[in-house]
Amino acid sequence: MISQTPIRPGDGRYLFRGVMVGDGHRAAGTSLSAAQDEAGVPPGIWKGRGLAAVGLVAGDVVTERQAEHLLGEGRHPDADRIERALLAEGKSPAQARRATVLGRPIEHNRSPKTEKAKERIPWLGMHLVFRPPPTVHIAWALMDDETRRVLELCQDIARDQTLEWVGESVAQIRWGSGGKRRRPIRDGLLVAVFRHYESRAAESKPLLHDHAMVSIRARRPDDKGTWGNLSADSLLAHIVAADTLYLLYFMEEVSARLGWAWEPREVTPGRRPVMEIAGIDRRLIGWQSTRRQQIADALPVLTAKYEERQGHPPGERAAYALACQAADQTRSPKRTVPLSLAELRERWRASAIAAFGACTVYRLAERARAAATAVWARVRLVVDIALAAVETIAVVYVMRGAFKHHHLLAEARRHLSYVLRGRPHQPGLDEQIVQMAIDGYTRPVGRGRMMTADLRALYPHDMEDRAVLRPLTRNRSATPYERARLAVGALTARVHAARRADRLNSRPRPHTVAVPTTARPNLRPGQAERRAGRDLEPTTDVAAVEQTSRTLEAAAAGMAARLQAGIRERAAGRNLSLQPAPAAAPPPRTPQPVQPAPGRTAPTGGIA
Repeated sequence: MISQTPIRPGDGRYLFRGVMVGDGHRAAGTSLSAAQDEAGVPPGIWKGRGLAAVGLVAGDVVTERQAEHLLGEGRHPDADRIERALLAEGKSPAQARRATVLGRPIEHNRSPKTEKAKERIPWLGMHLVFRPPPTVHIAWALMDDETRRVLELCQDIARDQTLEWVGESVAQIRWGSGGKRRRPIRDGLLVAVFRHYESRAAESKPLLHDHAMVSIRARRPDDKGTWGNLSADSLLAHIVAADTLYLLYFMEEVSARLGWAWEPREVTPGRRPVMEIAGIDRRLIGWQSTRRQQIADALPVLTAKYEERQGHPPGERAAYALACQAADQTRSPKRTVPLSLAELRERWRASAIAAFGACTVYRLAERARAAATAVWARVRLVVDIALAAVETIAVVYVMRGAFKHHHLLAEARRHLSYVLRGRPHQPGLDEQIVQMAIDGYTRPVGRGRMMTADLRALYPHDMEDRAVLRPLTRNRSATPYERARLAVGALTARVHAARRADRLNSRPRPHTVAVPTTARPNLRPGQAERRAGRDLEPTTDVAAVEQTSRTLEAAAAGMAARLQAGIRERAAGRNLSLQPAPAAAPPPRTPQPVQPAPGRTAPTGGIA
């Protein structure tokens, strides 16, 4: 998943003494490279297509001075060299400093001439954290070095492709008076990436994640090449769509390079499931997610206070805000003893073996391959664009009511990740699903390019069923995702009925939806995945896979034994048939007289 926080003036201490050295403690006077070596984290690197405009190359190491200039002051990363050259030419210090500023200086907001601007704190960048699912951390920490390097490569590819999409399709620069107009940027983004290996839990746990510092400075698409600020609201609006795209890319890379499959796992009853590597023992998720458990312990208290204030359970956005609040309250300082990645992996492997046994740890790759075989055998990897558009519009409509293009895009990518399970998708397929949903099942509403579902298009023939989805949007007894799955079941059944009617040249029968009227009961773990009108894909349990393998082996052995017995029986029969035996002469057949039918003569000259 991807989380984001803004970078503002004054955040440099957290960036330069925390994030850049693995969230550890950096003593005063310690150089950046020495602190990174002590923390056991690699140095940061530059990414983005906009690096050429400032004389940098993708893959260059991020120095502390460069990060201070760009992310702390909004200036050129090589501002010191530029200032020295201008001062040598006779420029004043103010002129030399102004020449290194990319766009409008941050001091502009402190000027008394800008009454509105000085009331707000300017942004200097956006802090994005790319974190894969928990089972990836387990495989990365406990498997061999080759698998670790492959997973890190998959993380690099998925992160870079997501940042490239943000720079090409999302990032817009403010233009005109007041910055009301938006235009695409000229070159691309300026990003500093730092990789971390651990979580913030009291005990060090594996957590492969990347911190991407995206500068808000970008060049305008004009002939002068002037600099301006990115539109922050556009970046914030597309965070969820970028998150789903990052997961989709990561799943495809892992499946292509390691042959593993993915399956949904329900973390919280009634909420969206998350995609995990099939075959990884679920007990290891609890061992790895110590930090998650700390947040889960603090979340019920915050949720109860929210329900007391608001009178209803939190929705998707409020639940995310409460989870962030719980994470801030339970945040603990990281360890102070520096350890290398090899030492951390040895410690993690010893901890997992002590908790679950050596067989569980050393057979992770074998079980993942066996589970992938089972997933590919039972899942039909075909994307029906029409059904995908209907499911996308149903989920977004029930959960939001009114929505925009990026909401549909995020849900379409979730649908692809669930259907394909890591198999590659055709480029642009997500946009095709969204465009079909917009063209066929939406209508404009309100202002700001808002849309909603067109029930007349979803129910073109049955007038009495057009409002079947409206009770689902107003029902508070079930979670939004449960109601969304009920709507998906109703609409997909309607699509199948219409297709069947077209084939048979008949009229489709009405299809009703059972709206829950009582609160959802507490379900057992085995029943937690069967809800919301459609069963989730059954998880690939490791013990079940092994039991199935043993059953198949026993059946194959029994079949081989029966085949050998049959061969021996047939051979014995052939040996008996070769011995001569006296054959008895058959009795003579006596011809039976033929009785002629009335009015007909008996046949003559032949054999009756």
